[in-house]
Amino acid sequence: MKKLLLLSVVGLSISLLAGCANKTVVSYGDAQAVETTDINFGSTDLQTIAKQMTESLIQSPVVGTMTTHSRPIVFVDSIKNKTSEHIDTESLSDSISTQLLRSGKFRFVDMDKVNAVREQIDYQNESGLVNPDKALQFGKQVGAEYMLYGNLASIVKTSSDKSDVYYKFTMRLMDLESGLVEWADETEIRKTSSKKLVGW
Repeated sequence: MKKLLLLSVVGLSISLLAGCANKTVVSYGDAQAVETTDINFGSTDLQTIAKQMTESLIQSPVVGTMTTHSRPIVFVDSIKNKTSEHIDTESLSDSISTQLLRSGKFRFVDMDKVNAVREQIDYQNESGLVNPDKALQFGKQVGAEYMLYGNLASIVKTSSDKSDVYYKFTMRLMDLESGLVEWADETEIRKTSSKKLVGW
């Protein structure tokens, strides 16, 4: 009887411990808070670059002359990732173009969706399912006047107790008709991490 009771208590204790060990707690954090999980490119870096590039472009005197009569039409080329990390540069370009669009000073052509638009117009004109009088026609879209493009590069240095990473993001705005670069800017970020002995 004692052995049976002892086994029951041990079994219950193990079950409780196992239940506690596997419990997952989920909580929401501040999306704008500084991220310090590791030294790699993170959300804070993305937000910092997008904010600085957007403000620089909007405040540029050259852009001021472009927007006197109308909002310039821009398309964003893919941002080149020249770092050794896997970085979602599309998310970076999305943040920049969204903030520029919100400023009310620019309009954008989404080149990533050109094929989807073409398929829809083909469907409207060739399927026989859409009223021809209401079908959209080819040749009526507005082309971009400027191209926004950039590069993200990094230099990484490591030692036995310290790591240092330097990021440089460069962005340019080109007039597609003349080929002239009308605006350019760059921003830099440096991050370091070091190993510290704890408990001594």
